[in-house]
Amino acid sequence: MKFRWIPSVLFPLGVAITACQPGAGPLSEDDVAAIRSLLATYEQAALSGDWDTWAGIWTEEAVYMAPNVPAIHGREAIRVGLAGPAPQEFTATIDEIDGRADLAFVRGTFALTMLFEGEVEPVKEAGKWLWILRQQPDGSWLVAVECYNSDLPVPQFEVEHSEG
Repeated sequence: MKFRWIPSVLFPLGVAITACQPGAGPLSEDDVAAIRSLLATYEQAALSGDWDTWAGIWTEEAVYMAPNVPAIHGREAIRVGLAGPAPQEFTATIDEIDGRADLAFVRGTFALTMLFEGEVEPVKEAGKWLWILRQQPDGSWLVAVECYNSDLPVPQFEVEHSEG
């Protein structure tokens, strides 16, 4: 009976000590360089239409979230679903890289020009993107989630009304 106070003192003390432990540190310079290199691989593979290399930057269970379509789940589904004509021009810039331990995010902007089959004029697109990356057991980084959207205004559609 004398020692009933011990759990009520030790538990909060343990929580306080654990809370004071330093968290995972920021990304190293090597991590940031590896992530920048991953974006360069993304750009080069897209421009050359090398969809196998392009898909290699994704984790097996990655999610690709593009505007106006359902999310695509899994590296192979991303490769198959997005393989098509290579862009004529494509640039992506990084505005921010941050993260801790084995999780990072990258935020940036992009611009691309593509000529789709059957079209005469190329389509130009510009917007912003966000990656969530996971560090792999071998120390490399892969994209776990990509989300992007356009900076261009939504096209205006004319609706025909019939009176009847």
